[in-house]
Amino acid sequence: MNLLSVNAGSSSLKFTLIEMPAQNVIASGLFEKIGLAGSFYTIKYNGEKYTREVEMVDHSVAVKVLMEELINLNIISSLSEIEGVGHRIVHGGQEFTSSVILTEDVLNRIAKYNDLAPLHNPANIMGVKAFMKALPNSIQVGVFDTSFHTSMAETEYLYPVPYEWYEKYQVRKYGFHGTSHRFINKTISEYLKRDDLKVISCHIGNGGSLAAINSGKVVDTSMGFTPLAGIMMGTRSGDVDASILEYMNKKTGKSLEELTNELNKKSGLLGVSGISSDSRDIETAAAEGNERAILAQEIYAQKIANYIAMYNNILGGADVICLTAGVGENSKIMRKMIIERVSSLGIKLDETKNDFRGEFRLISTEDSKIPVYVVPTNEELMIAMDTMDLASQSE
Repeated sequence: MNLLSVNAGSSSLKFTLIEMPAQNVIASGLFEKIGLAGSFYTIKYNGEKYTREVEMVDHSVAVKVLMEELINLNIISSLSEIEGVGHRIVHGGQEFTSSVILTEDVLNRIAKYNDLAPLHNPANIMGVKAFMKALPNSIQVGVFDTSFHTSMAETEYLYPVPYEWYEKYQVRKYGFHGTSHRFINKTISEYLKRDDLKVISCHIGNGGSLAAINSGKVVDTSMGFTPLAGIMMGTRSGDVDASILEYMNKKTGKSLEELTNELNKKSGLLGVSGISSDSRDIETAAAEGNERAILAQEIYAQKIANYIAMYNNILGGADVICLTAGVGENSKIMRKMIIERVSSLGIKLDETKNDFRGEFRLISTEDSKIPVYVVPTNEELMIAMDTMDLASQSE
């Protein structure tokens, strides 16, 4: 069964073609600047990379070009070989607690949550409709960033604000990166042959979030009503005092929208360092003695460590800590800095084991009170697995 895992952004379309259940990646690619001048795409197949510029006025054109190229490059011989498409959908509100088969009715229900994810959900829906048109005989499945977190109890997802904010306007913690956290929990549970694990999953990339998971259920997660909350990230501030917005409005005259934009796009590692949102650039600058880069690293590591300590307490003692995503999988420096800051929990790093990039590996010592693993994430595969499961159920 050949399945497409798709992530449609407002001006982009990322895809991976996967053979299931063998989990073989056949091809992958990215269409960029859709609807803008200079649109182009890159497709990776059979060890080769194909990049071409082509005018793509909207997602339907991008999907049409993709379908043509899959055949032109002999990746597939017929569109009928694509039996299903799994779509990343950012927000499913409280309604969508698991992945679903997408129909026009379901898309209309998802659209009700566009106000909760205005930059993502409309683009996700555009992508779905384009693939529905291009592949009318293929099953379309929606996999939600928020669904894994719907197991949280009221004590964790409600904010201590007027209750009518929740009742009337759906203001609550939703959490994101759920597909990644679910994949990490599934992977480590299968590896350790336990389905009752207490897991602290740390998705640390340009965006970042942690999740406390007990027996496959999320107890708490660091992102909140939006992905702005939680730990410091590449360009996002993470948790800050909400009163700062009113204060900066009075000081600068900038609107609420402008200030929120700065918290989302000009803060985090970029804001503190003044150099970059990329942790690799920060590491290089820090190694050269740049004081603000060093400060950015220290704040970043401490914010993550604080959440690990809190989630260990919430779980009543974690069984395992997993580090994943771009920084978690590849930065031995940041892994060390984080683990040093939770040493009071009896967690110990094996520096020899920690000297690597991008592999599944235990990096803690044998006498570490909580084992620490690096677990590469694979959201595309998780989407394909859900699509395969729902396809088999619908037969």
